[in-house]
Amino acid sequence: MSHHNEVLVGGSPLIFSKAYLAKLIFPLVVEQLLAVTIGMADTVMVATCGEAAVSAVSLVDAISQLFIQIFASFATGGAVVASQYLGRKDKPSACIAAKQLVYISLIVSVALVMVGIPTRGPLLRFIFGSIEADVMTNADIYFEIILISFPFLALFNACTALFRSMGNSKSSMFVSLLMNIINIGGNAWLIYGMDMGVAGAGYASLASRAVAALVMLVMISNRKHPINVQRLFHFEWRGEMIKRILRIGIPSGVENSTFHIGKLMVQSLTATFGTASLAANAITGNITSFMNVPGNAIGLASITVVGQCVGAKNTDQATYYAKRLLFTVYLVVLLICAPLFFFTEPLVGVFNLSEEASAMAVEIARLCLIVSCFIWPTAFTIPNFLRAAGDAKYTMVVSMLSMWIFRVGCSHLLGRFMGMGLQGVWIAMYIDWGFRTICFCLRFIRGGWKTKRVI
Repeated sequence: MSHHNEVLVGGSPLIFSKAYLAKLIFPLVVEQLLAVTIGMADTVMVATCGEAAVSAVSLVDAISQLFIQIFASFATGGAVVASQYLGRKDKPSACIAAKQLVYISLIVSVALVMVGIPTRGPLLRFIFGSIEADVMTNADIYFEIILISFPFLALFNACTALFRSMGNSKSSMFVSLLMNIINIGGNAWLIYGMDMGVAGAGYASLASRAVAALVMLVMISNRKHPINVQRLFHFEWRGEMIKRILRIGIPSGVENSTFHIGKLMVQSLTATFGTASLAANAITGNITSFMNVPGNAIGLASITVVGQCVGAKNTDQATYYAKRLLFTVYLVVLLICAPLFFFTEPLVGVFNLSEEASAMAVEIARLCLIVSCFIWPTAFTIPNFLRAAGDAKYTMVVSMLSMWIFRVGCSHLLGRFMGMGLQGVWIAMYIDWGFRTICFCLRFIRGGWKTKRVI
């Protein structure tokens, strides 16, 4: 291999090739797509059990999303620390970090189950107020089963994050696929065949998460991987390492949870605009969620790439890759939004809404697709670069301020007080994106993130 035509950045050859990046990102896109489509398939299958079942599942999902965010943020913390050790060529420390991440995920998720099962009824009533009795009964059954699945989900999340740190996203893609096959097959058998209703949907999710977690645990204990977990039952507690993981994980968790609580608050405001608005909001969310898939996947990949560059103490390469990844997100978002913009009407037509709701959904979705092309990537991809470098506290503060002041505050101002209804709520979201874009771009350009130390 000749070194004459090699690109030098920061005085050394590039750490990652184009082929490596493609191999890392493509499975992540597939995995994110699976997540979106499976969520839809779940809803469609439960819909055969009646409206109370669908409502119950969607209410419980709204709460469990909050818990899933917490597991995901620990996983992010572990992935950043492990990536940086790998970048520094310190594999033993990366393996220690991996084992500690598995412990944290298990301890936190088991604690959640212990607290969640006895308090689930009051929790559902507290969050959703007085919901109808049959919805409440269904939600209570479904929530209990989903709670039991949390430790498996937390383990699965931790292991997939570690595989991503090594640049191996293919393994987690295949296990995700297996998990989804079990989930849909289980739904079909338990809901249609055994007539178990929401309990069937819950048990199918539980089985799919349990199998996926066990498969991932077996895979991560293989010594052939640069990061592996050995002698899991030989308990070792490394306080320093856990502190490093939590230094990224806690701000990340606080950020994701407040984001989610803000979304729930905006959702309850949307409910006051009437049924047509609620339906239009749900459909628009469904259509535009496909646009976020590649962006989210590249965001996950950036934790590996930027994290390893920072670990290798090469911030020039971290900057170089960050810019290339951001450009890629822009390109992909444009490629997805353009056709969606032209096919918005037939897509909305698929959902058989009333004329009023359909017209509203088309109008809102189109504006969203235009705005997304300009500011979605900067608002949501750049913070991943900052987190990978260890700058998690800054992204937390910006996201929280932006969420509460702009997304929640402006939703009430524009939607309720200025009478703009649902469109006002979506415009408030774009204002939130705009503020994030300004803060994150400035932080990235000024390079404050380059001085952060995680390991």
